[in-house]
Amino acid sequence: MTLARRRSLKFAWWFLPGLLGLSFITALAIGAVSLSFAQVIGALTGFGEAGLASDIVQAIRLPRALLAAAVGAVLAICGAMLQGLFRNPLADPSLIGVTAGASFGASLAILLGAQVASAFGSLPVVSVAAFCGGLVAVALVYHVAKGVTGTSVATMLLMGIAVTAFSASLTGLMEYFADNEMLRRISLWRMGGLDAASYPRAFLMLLILCGLVATMVRFGASLNVLLLGESQARHLGVDVEQTKTWLIVLAAAGVGTSVAVAGSIAFVGLVVPHMVRLWVGPDHRQLLPLSALAGASLLLISDTLARSIIAPVEIPVGLITALIGVPFFVSLLRKSRESL
Repeated sequence: MTLARRRSLKFAWWFLPGLLGLSFITALAIGAVSLSFAQVIGALTGFGEAGLASDIVQAIRLPRALLAAAVGAVLAICGAMLQGLFRNPLADPSLIGVTAGASFGASLAILLGAQVASAFGSLPVVSVAAFCGGLVAVALVYHVAKGVTGTSVATMLLMGIAVTAFSASLTGLMEYFADNEMLRRISLWRMGGLDAASYPRAFLMLLILCGLVATMVRFGASLNVLLLGESQARHLGVDVEQTKTWLIVLAAAGVGTSVAVAGSIAFVGLVVPHMVRLWVGPDHRQLLPLSALAGASLLLISDTLARSIIAPVEIPVGLITALIGVPFFVSLLRKSRESL
């Protein structure tokens, strides 16, 4: 590792945790009703006076901030995993069909008139249908890609594209037959949003995040070896088939749950890992945790802007992530080309 790379890595481990902490506190302070940092700290610690500020933070903004951080981190980790698996920095979770399948499931539930009541606690029928649709899509992709000689990454990629196109066609067909109210609900859901945040949803995403974090040590080194190619990885002692299976299962569970609780939030799983890779290098032992920090910060900042730009009206957070991230991503790409 070069001296410049070591300095970049050291700075990233100092900067990204600080950015996450600052963006989290800012998300609690800024909104339709602005609060001071002292009021936020008092509401979190319980040392401040009980009142409106405490109610706003504890009941509304804290679960939303936790959900935003967890969803952003999970999407970024899953994107980094799949980019390593496909050995393609432009890969993202949608390539295995989970996002399109979840969109189809949610659209179907909305078209059939599903209400917010559900036998699954705080998760509405639309969220459960989205999760099931994503899992079915991934299961179909994996079943076709798996053969007697193992799981073909190329076949998985092509099958993912086919399932995504088929699911998008079915979703478009349902949009054609939906009435105005249903069409608006489908459109808003596909833009992504955290307006239905609650503590159960946040804790569910944090549980998924903890599972992904627990696998970083195991799969970080394996993904590094997979960059050399599958045959080289086998010679170096990596169980390639088991690694690929686990990565697909983890990515499907993470992205499927994220889409179920927050809708389709594009860009985070694609660009955040790529930006971090351009910054600190391709070592997945560093890339995975740093991508989690960056993804959580990006979604927290995006959600804060979505709530405050034209408050009290909220903009879908998926639109804000693209508006923030694309210019920054383009500038990084230009700097990367100039340094070559």
